[in-house]
Amino acid sequence: MNIYRFKAIRASQAPTRDVFTFAATPGQIRGFAEIERVGREEDGQLRGFQRHQIASHIKEIRDYLRRDDALLPNSLLVAFIGGVKIKDKGDGVVGIEIKVDGCKPGFVVDGQQRLSAFVGIAKPRFQIFVTALICKDYNELRQQFVLINNIRPLPKTLIYELLPNVEGLPERFTRRKFAARIVDRLNFTRGSALYGEIRQHTNPKGILSDTAMLKVVMNSTSDGAIREFIEDGEFEDRAYKLVNAFFEAVAVVFGCEWIGTNPKTSRLRHGAGIVAMGFVMEFLYSSEGATTRADFEGGLKLLKGCTAWTGGQWRLAPYDERPWNGIQNTRSDIDLLAKYLIRSMKRALRNPQQVTNS
Repeated sequence: MNIYRFKAIRASQAPTRDVFTFAATPGQIRGFAEIERVGREEDGQLRGFQRHQIASHIKEIRDYLRRDDALLPNSLLVAFIGGVKIKDKGDGVVGIEIKVDGCKPGFVVDGQQRLSAFVGIAKPRFQIFVTALICKDYNELRQQFVLINNIRPLPKTLIYELLPNVEGLPERFTRRKFAARIVDRLNFTRGSALYGEIRQHTNPKGILSDTAMLKVVMNSTSDGAIREFIEDGEFEDRAYKLVNAFFEAVAVVFGCEWIGTNPKTSRLRHGAGIVAMGFVMEFLYSSEGATTRADFEGGLKLLKGCTAWTGGQWRLAPYDERPWNGIQNTRSDIDLLAKYLIRSMKRALRNPQQVTNS
């Protein structure tokens, strides 16, 4: 067992939380704190929360720290789950005792690149300010990480991917958290139509935009099929099955324009195409009662002659004709494409024999 003792200054903030600042060497910090990098277990479960190292950024910091006159005034933020004893010494000063018995009780919430930069630098007496807080459990630690970093330049993709695993967040996160959970299931459930297809922080090789997929689910939750499901106790499963069935049908009906393509080679895989097709899913659900792959296939086949996903021209409006890749990921283009697809489908449903790209 290793024991670290520091004298710290306590800050008066939330009445049920301890926040304090002390100085420690990088070696001491690495001795009692982990950098929990975000990743996936073999079963797809999320672990950790920190983004991956940025080598160029770490090198820049390391090059600076090698100088004799180097300073690092910004503190690291470390959250502790147990293993810490605090003794009040009066006037805002406390004594801190950190016990490390096997697992380290601290987790670096902010400053991982700065701490990593010290590896290989011989400055054993160089101290860094540590701002520390004590959390009651791992969920509260993740909650603090999301809330603290939501206003900092941290990748939104990482924040969104963490949301399904964090409880007690403000209401503004609720709808996005539900959507993130559905996207999470679509991406990491074996057998899903989109298994491994969505680009997320822990799946950088994915092709589809996680933001676009979030919008599909959030639009449906706000004013679509999923909103109707919410009255059902198993609405999350129904929401997942609906979106999954729709994209199974998309892969079947638009095979060569979907399979093996990417956003640069097919507008069907592009953010604009994904979000616009989400409105097609809603239309088929509301007008035709589509919920299964077979249901959606029947409706999507009516669009085959109306689309220009990988080549040709879009005739979106009487005075708006553009090449297949002329549709951009903007709100106006998504709205225009969605209206065009639904208008074409309505016309096809009235007369399936006269489906044309017009």
